[in-house]
Amino acid sequence: MKTLTRKTGLRGTIRVPGDKSISHRAVMFGALAEGTTTIHGFLKGADCLSTIGCFRAMGIDIEEKNEQIYVHGKGLHGLSAPAGTLDVGNSGTTTRLISGILAGQPFSTELSGDASLNSRPMNRIITPLTMMGAEIMSKHGNGCAPLLIHGRPLSAIHYDSPVASAQVKSCVLLAGLYANGETSVTEPALSRDHTERMLRAFGADVRSEGNTCTITPPETLHGQHIEVPGDISSAAFFVVAALITPNSEILIRNVGINPTRAGILEVCRAMNADLTLENVREAGGEPVADIRVRTSRLRGTVIEGEIIPTLIDELPVIALMSCFAEGKTIIRDAHELRVKESDRIAIVSENLTAMGADVIPTDDGFIINSRTTGEQPAALHGASIDCAMDHRIAMTFAIAGLNADGETVITDSDCVDVSYPDFFQQIESLYTQDL
Repeated sequence: MKTLTRKTGLRGTIRVPGDKSISHRAVMFGALAEGTTTIHGFLKGADCLSTIGCFRAMGIDIEEKNEQIYVHGKGLHGLSAPAGTLDVGNSGTTTRLISGILAGQPFSTELSGDASLNSRPMNRIITPLTMMGAEIMSKHGNGCAPLLIHGRPLSAIHYDSPVASAQVKSCVLLAGLYANGETSVTEPALSRDHTERMLRAFGADVRSEGNTCTITPPETLHGQHIEVPGDISSAAFFVVAALITPNSEILIRNVGINPTRAGILEVCRAMNADLTLENVREAGGEPVADIRVRTSRLRGTVIEGEIIPTLIDELPVIALMSCFAEGKTIIRDAHELRVKESDRIAIVSENLTAMGADVIPTDDGFIINSRTTGEQPAALHGASIDCAMDHRIAMTFAIAGLNADGETVITDSDCVDVSYPDFFQQIESLYTQDL
């Protein structure tokens, strides 16, 4: 449990943890490559550790030394059958991506996670994998994990995905590593492209044209050195903290700004944020920058359409930011929030309302009306926040607590360890340091 009170003048320079999506993929692709893959900046959160655990259970030697992760790959066909059920913890990324890999293996596997993971929809990967000839089923027949996967030879397909989902796209492309020809995925909008970028670095033939991505099965993948940039989804909480907390200025170093992930930067600019990118560069095939953010007088906006997949994980904290903007903010086309670690539309609305915000939940988003006192949005007030063990909800309402009268209590704050074990310590560091 954590208790937060109002603060002003957040100032300092921080680094956020390594990108979760890239960390997952570096371990997976390193396991399937020939030779050793070294990973610098790996996120040691619970989700990524679940991925490491799964591949260790399938015979891959993975070690940590000198602040780096070493994955000693055994090639595309080097995995071995695990002795028991693969534990995916709370990680949807682990579950959906590894299912594509397991579908083409010469052994059977069961995947299962915690209660939250085992309630999330898996038909979105079961459908395309079945089209490829995979034998995969939901153990309880409810379209969720535990999943039973009996590996077999796969057939190449062209899949028109009904959702813009990097996890679905990646699952199909990874199954395509074991298919008998070119496998392609077309999405309704472009989702994050870390899989495509990293597979190319490992030597795979991956081509992208518009919203369609195609993979040709390679003979082999080759181990790489991967530099993991800071996770923009983690940086988002400090971006919003600086924007809404009076007299604040924060510099966040080494953040990945991949355009398929960086929609929050566009939204901040549309809302009149004082936000600049410094030292823009490329690291490990990914665009990276330092982000400087200062307290700003924000204005409402409309967030919808193709930008939604580029900021889906940041929408809870964007909803909070919108409570401090002048006028109305509308977020739509984000029904995906209903099936994340929690129903994020419902839980964000309930908790913001408990803090005094004017938030109307909709089927696919929010309508947020600024409560103004004179020229400035009215303050929130403290509340007891139940996060449903959802790490992004806990971090969102920690930032809310810094900008609320009275005490805000995060009852299940330990869930932040899934993606950001040092989150609360970094908040505290901004009370005491200067730029």
